[in-house]
Amino acid sequence: MHIRTIYPLLEGHLKNKLITVITGLRRVGKTTAVKQLLKKIKSDNKLYLDLERVENRYLFNQSNYKDIEMSLQVEGIDFSKKAYIALDEIQLCPNITSVVKYLYDTYNIKFIVTGSSSFYIRNRFSESLAGRKRIFEMEPLSFAEFLLFSGEHLPVMPAASFSPFNLTFYNKYKRHYTNFLQYGGFPEVVLAETEVEKTEYLKDIVNSYIELDIKLLSDFNVSDELYKIILLLVERVGSKLDYTKIGSTIGCNRQKIKEYIHLLEYTYFIRLLSPFTHNRDREIALQQKIYFSDNGLLTALGNKNPGALLENMVAVQLARKGKLQYYAKKTGQEIDFILNGKTAIEVKETASVSDLHLLKTRAHSIRLSSTHLIGLKTANSNFGDFIWAGSLDLCI
Repeated sequence: MHIRTIYPLLEGHLKNKLITVITGLRRVGKTTAVKQLLKKIKSDNKLYLDLERVENRYLFNQSNYKDIEMSLQVEGIDFSKKAYIALDEIQLCPNITSVVKYLYDTYNIKFIVTGSSSFYIRNRFSESLAGRKRIFEMEPLSFAEFLLFSGEHLPVMPAASFSPFNLTFYNKYKRHYTNFLQYGGFPEVVLAETEVEKTEYLKDIVNSYIELDIKLLSDFNVSDELYKIILLLVERVGSKLDYTKIGSTIGCNRQKIKEYIHLLEYTYFIRLLSPFTHNRDREIALQQKIYFSDNGLLTALGNKNPGALLENMVAVQLARKGKLQYYAKKTGQEIDFILNGKTAIEVKETASVSDLHLLKTRAHSIRLSSTHLIGLKTANSNFGDFIWAGSLDLCI
């Protein structure tokens, strides 16, 4: 069993009556986490139900609570003592929240649930179970976790995350980070032994996302049109979203394109970055930038451009550290990322002194004194005032 850094938090929450909610993109390891948690529970009065199975959805879709209770008893639950019920992919059974609320309030039950839709979990699910749950977001593996899954020893380096370029770290981990950039952090992909297996797993992840999540959460006929949009977005990673232009390309109106892209965001497939500005109203009006939640998705969908893969991965890594935005002027001058409204960050495959000077100048113009230049390598062996991208996740 490979231990994820989120596991101690999840295990610590087992003692809490509140519902443990684990959300995240399909195949990031939510089911594995749930089964690991169930193993930690010493009681035999526990049950795991996968809601992708129609018979399990039917169990909770029964109109009478007593019938649902009876069905759970048939499955082995004893309501006279503390019980543990794990429900996988809860968004596939929209009416389940009222049942969970009733059982939670009536009996001594610890629920552990997973979901792949942030819209459902944070809106309908949250409204129905206000004050009864805690949400944990699970992402693809960080680079630190990637190394552990790959069998590498990883020393604890509390200050390594934003440390300047270190040749020892670079030489030791650069091969792994190159692999990470190409195939991403889906656990089963990382554990696959060959490139062919990794590629096939990634194609299957994209296919299952569209065939299961999209078809069950939206109109059945949406998937073909949405796939066309995904292919367009793959080529625009790191770019500003122009809904009108995308719509004209595939023959779809702007509002519908916007709804599709929000669906991709709500199901964790992509992430959107808002612009950084000191004027809140202007921030809302400006275009967002598009990034994918894992580099493996880009690779599976045909984008193997090294620059795009690097920028996308750095966006993924930085997003774990706080609020991530970008900065752009009408003249076209940009700063790749603004972290927590305080730090200007530029990403370059080959970092140079001129890149750093330009970044500092642009950051100064918007009253930011903290800057970081992130790269894969340096243009000059004497220049080390940049952060190697792989080291962003070496703090665990």
